[in-house]
Amino acid sequence: MVIAEDGLIVREGVAGMLRRFGHDVLAAVGDAEALVAAVAEHRPDIVVTDVRMPPGFSDEGLQAAIALRTADPDLPVLVLSQFVAPTYAAELLDSGRSAGVGYLLKDRVGEVAEFVEALVAVAQGQTVVDPEVVRQMLGRRKDPLSTLTAREREVLALMAEGRSNTAIARRLVVTEAAVAKHIGSVLTKLALPPDADDHRRVRAVLAFLRG
Repeated sequence: MVIAEDGLIVREGVAGMLRRFGHDVLAAVGDAEALVAAVAEHRPDIVVTDVRMPPGFSDEGLQAAIALRTADPDLPVLVLSQFVAPTYAAELLDSGRSAGVGYLLKDRVGEVAEFVEALVAVAQGQTVVDPEVVRQMLGRRKDPLSTLTAREREVLALMAEGRSNTAIARRLVVTEAAVAKHIGSVLTKLALPPDADDHRRVRAVLAFLRG
């Protein structure tokens, strides 16, 4: 993988942590230009990048990630952000193909097991969105989300995080049959077509939440 983070301590910390978990860090760079160059040189199986990077410290890392996915739609990318920014998440999710994309808050790096789990999921082609971003997206829509039950809203949030039916059942301590029933109800109430493909299901839900 290739890591891009302008903060030296954070960059080396993340790289060291991932190496301890058995991941091969091919390059760890400090700006968007170096990120693009490192990807061209090493052709990694996943990119992990910060949003704000030199020289402007606005969204250089995000735009580099989008450009990389435009050039190679199958390149998995996990973007880290200091702040909740649903618009950034939407831009990233709209880039490349649906598979292999993630948007997490930097705070998740401190939750090592969850961060590594998210990284592996993105590398395997799944979609992962930070729960706080999902909550903000949910908060922006009133109708027809207001028709959902409390349990259905929980299931919707977990769906938008890219979790499978099995993972949702485990998190909510219910059966997979119950999860399937809730998902069917959610998709019906939101007028979203059911789809066995998790990636398209997540993208459909996120598209609705973005409004």
